[in-house]
Amino acid sequence: AMDLAYVCEWEKRPKSNHCPSVPLVCAWSCRNLIAFTTDLKNEEEKDLTHMVHIIDTEHPWDVYSVNSGHAEVITCLEWDQSGSRLLSADADGHIKCWSMTDHLANSWENTVGSMVEGDPVVALSWLHNGVKLALHVEKSGASNFGEKFSRVKFSPSLTLFGGKPMEGWIAVTISGLVTVSLLKPNGQVLTSTESLCRLRCRVALADVAFTGGGNIVVATSDGSSASPVQFYKVCVSVVNEKCKIDTEILPSLFMRCTTDPARKDKYPAITHLKFLARDMSEQVLLCASNQNSSIVECWSLRKEGLPVNNIFQQISPVVGDKQPMILKWRILSATNDLDRVSAVALPKLPISLTNTDLKVANDTKFFPGLGLALAFHDGSVHIVHRLSLQMMAVFYGSSSQRPVDEQAIKRQRTAGPLVHFKAMQLSWTSLALAGIDSHGKLSMLRISPSMGHVLDMNMSLRHLLFLLEYCMVTGYDWWDILLHVQPNMVQNLVEKLHEEYMRQNAALQQVLSTRIVAMKASLCKLSSSTIARVCDYHAKLFLIAISCTLKSLLRPHVLNTPDKSPGDRLTEICSKITDIDIDKVMINLKTEEFVLEMNTLQSLQQLIQWVGDFVLYLLASLPNQGSPVRPGHSFLRDGASLGMFRELMVVIRIWGLLKPSCLPVYTATSDTQDSMSLLFRLLTKLWLCCREENHITEPDDTLIDECCLLPSQLLIPSIDWLPINDGIISKLQNKQLVRLQFGKAPGLVGHTVSSQFDAFVRAPGQPKIDHLRRLHLGAYPTEECKSCTRCGCVTMLKSPNKVTAVKQWEQRWIKNCLCGGLWRRMPLSYS
Repeated sequence: AMDLAYVCEWEKRPKSNHCPSVPLVCAWSCRNLIAFTTDLKNEEEKDLTHMVHIIDTEHPWDVYSVNSGHAEVITCLEWDQSGSRLLSADADGHIKCWSMTDHLANSWENTVGSMVEGDPVVALSWLHNGVKLALHVEKSGASNFGEKFSRVKFSPSLTLFGGKPMEGWIAVTISGLVTVSLLKPNGQVLTSTESLCRLRCRVALADVAFTGGGNIVVATSDGSSASPVQFYKVCVSVVNEKCKIDTEILPSLFMRCTTDPARKDKYPAITHLKFLARDMSEQVLLCASNQNSSIVECWSLRKEGLPVNNIFQQISPVVGDKQPMILKWRILSATNDLDRVSAVALPKLPISLTNTDLKVANDTKFFPGLGLALAFHDGSVHIVHRLSLQMMAVFYGSSSQRPVDEQAIKRQRTAGPLVHFKAMQLSWTSLALAGIDSHGKLSMLRISPSMGHVLDMNMSLRHLLFLLEYCMVTGYDWWDILLHVQPNMVQNLVEKLHEEYMRQNAALQQVLSTRIVAMKASLCKLSSSTIARVCDYHAKLFLIAISCTLKSLLRPHVLNTPDKSPGDRLTEICSKITDIDIDKVMINLKTEEFVLEMNTLQSLQQLIQWVGDFVLYLLASLPNQGSPVRPGHSFLRDGASLGMFRELMVVIRIWGLLKPSCLPVYTATSDTQDSMSLLFRLLTKLWLCCREENHITEPDDTLIDECCLLPSQLLIPSIDWLPINDGIISKLQNKQLVRLQFGKAPGLVGHTVSSQFDAFVRAPGQPKIDHLRRLHLGAYPTEECKSCTRCGCVTMLKSPNKVTAVKQWEQRWIKNCLCGGLWRRMPLSYS
């Protein structure tokens, strides 16, 4: 059910060393970035530097380490809901907000912060933005995404004018203070601090959750199981440009183990206190421990009717809804005595459990998002059901013994402290678990979609498909799902994903159009039989982006325009007029809408050249269409993409009349040859064969013969395909543990790429290219570059061009790559 995918550890250095901080904290973002802390020991200066490390799970060795500037140990780390900002808080009451520099996943800076001087922070959370999506696991077979994933009515913690959620964070300190910091749109920070209740007491553990009505619930414990676990409602508002906090006491609870005569004094300390989810303030998980063992309990807050005495019943009878109600904590479940718990990780999937009485449908009871993870001091990890606490899966670490040999267990206990996870986090789909152990080593565990139970292939695929759809709808990164995709699943998953996508309405299809292409590309990378299609999918993303950008430059000639934009009219006319002569199609367009400044046209030449080269390459490869291994093969039957190319050829033809130097450059054997006209004629014939998806016909012999002649008429360009990514995912498919070291890229070879594909991969020392600007960078680039964490696309960090149209193009991928992946800075010496 669980196995190690990879481990990454620090290199031992003679003078300075990374050691686990106490307490050790880590956090996992929806973009699959993991942040964790260590203390850097410097033997010469005899001091500790509190470090924050951020890694991308696909390139764990490429760690970004920053001196946090915290004077005391870091107690909390918390990602925001977009996964692009990180909060860190320390034992001196300082809170810092970190954000990406230039949208780079391996470059961070501290922008703003707040503090409660000298008061250690024990709990920290971003305010809720009011966005909540519920997953209906029991409806995973439904065709409509709206049935599987529904938007839940949930109010933000605080709203600006017009209902926009206000950003900020809330923290709880050890002395019983709650502090709220609000980020104003102008960059200022409003901070307010208030006592949780009139009688302040020590808070050893705390957690924060949110209610659907926009309130905040804080749970606190003084660390003793003999004391009650207290709950408070916190309301935040802005009055006269100042932040105001109101608190109210809610019902409290005593752990069941303290009221059980057999266990009354057995577990003196509460060691873990967690709400089951940030937006689930009615359910809480508690763990009490002694030196050697622990017990875990799950509690639920319920509304119960208050019984009314008969005397009052006679005076004023209680009818129906008028019965007085009271909120009361009730225990849902408890474990037996366990080994001592060292860390707890809660699922982030917002699964809607319609049957909260623990009866879950048979085909969903093994769904990974239903489990939470418990790590123990013996090195093992258990996944238990988040409500019933029944065991779902178990992992035995290298130092933990499987429960067979009692003598071996006794020998281990006397041998010294065992290696165990001190901090853990589940991924956003609960298919992976990251743990940092007592030696500071990061371990990545796979959690089987079937939780180790024998499910048929269709059920496992259905689980993976359901979670891929969830990532498609939310925009979350899906790296942890790819951990479980085997080469023989790829074709099936891609087809099923496409089928599900095609069942959605046209508006939703348009919203998700690029995301599904990126998802198919990352899946196809995992099988040698589909790897050539990765190039096609990335070329399609590039084509969609170019088409949108060039069409958006067209302006209506008169201001009182009809409903359709020039771009929409171009699409409509090109689909109606099937003439193979480019000039006859041009006549039907209002050419005044295509007029642009000369320097704008010239600045677009590299993108225009790519369109021209790609059309020529596709047509020249048509006679070899029986070879699906060749990149570009899928375009030959993709009517929508060929239609886009056809529209762009018409636009380019018109722009060429205004400024001939912006036209694509072809090397022709004849000076009189009209290359654009020839390619448009052949492209239109090919497009006519597959313009209707349900009625694709084979290209006739005449077209194939004409395409065979192309190499003798024009020089066929070599296409710069994206590099095969250097990430870890393809190296993990054989289920062998991969050992890595922070700061040192591995010299591993992934699955063997088919020999036909070798020609399309750049060897080290060959000239490099900016994949998005289509500029040649030379064999050893001098400009700083960034690369995509997902597809490996490379582009320059700083724009060499000041033209507005080019800036408009660059804005499309300034935050993320066209495939949705994050950018990371590359060393100047990249090869």
